[in-house]
Amino acid sequence: MPISIVVGGQFGSEGKGKVALEIVRRTRGPVTVIRVGGPNSGHTAFDRRGRRWALRQMPAASVDRNVDVVFPAGAYLDVDVLLQEIAALDYPLDRIMISPKAQVVTKQHKAWEEEAALVSSIGSTGSGVGAAVMALAARDAPNFPLKAVHALDHERLHPFLRDVDTSLTLNNRLELGQRIVIEGSQGFGLSLLDGGYWPKATARSTTAAAALAEAGVSPRYVDDITMVLRSYPIRVAGDSGPLPGETTWAEIARRARTERDLSEYTTVTHKLRRVGEFDAALVKRALAANAPHRLVLNHLDYVGPRSSLEMSDGPVRQFITRVEREIGHCIDCYGFSGDGIVLATQPAAS
Repeated sequence: MPISIVVGGQFGSEGKGKVALEIVRRTRGPVTVIRVGGPNSGHTAFDRRGRRWALRQMPAASVDRNVDVVFPAGAYLDVDVLLQEIAALDYPLDRIMISPKAQVVTKQHKAWEEEAALVSSIGSTGSGVGAAVMALAARDAPNFPLKAVHALDHERLHPFLRDVDTSLTLNNRLELGQRIVIEGSQGFGLSLLDGGYWPKATARSTTAAAALAEAGVSPRYVDDITMVLRSYPIRVAGDSGPLPGETTWAEIARRARTERDLSEYTTVTHKLRRVGEFDAALVKRALAANAPHRLVLNHLDYVGPRSSLEMSDGPVRQFITRVEREIGHCIDCYGFSGDGIVLATQPAAS
């Protein structure tokens, strides 16, 4: 049953791409990575040469250039962004497959979002994905102003289309026992149906079940769901919705006793992110909706130095203990900025 799904348990930017890449690197044999969602969020990872990649269309798990990449029917594509990233990565073109039913984000979609003032009213990135979702749901209604465009209808994407639909190809690979990794986008708190913050939400559901549906593969094959968290959740700039315990980057740096500027900026809009305290209530709802096999807690260097992980009275270990108590679930892996994933160890010695 070889499907791994990586999802976020907060408002995005939890480090899902980093985790998906780690899963790929630890897998023996052929791997196919599926990228659902669209270019309205960034995925960041470091390749084996240490180069940092911030990607909006290509999956972060592809930065080593050694996996097949599939954009299924549930993908939303900004063609310019996609082709620029393929060129920058120098990715082998024969290892990329796009479903003819995948959606293309057009200039019309972006213009509509700008005219609708979504950026100022709900903190949208204005990437056009929401409008593309609406156009698809409208099903070419005669009086609806937005039109859906499928990958099949976009000439620049034709080199990546195949005679066999991606869903059939993926299911054939699953029958052969090959691992498929679905790299989810954004986070549970932004989920249109489940997050609880509508209308300050994204245009899609962001749970593991939703990612599976967008990928076009059967839940029968799923054996690994990883939910990723971060020590201090973020939301995008502006009027993007509630953020319990909102604080400042300077305050977080003060607590961590670091002189490093921890400020984060969004990949898409390059605006300063909002940041808040760890919200156990949100994470517990995300756990219920996703039922993950594994839980990863990233950005622990915002709490204290990695060296304090093995100290029972250190800030990082104490933070992990508090989080586990509040959410009622153990943390299986730990993440620090720029590093790989650390597997959970036995309780630290005093």
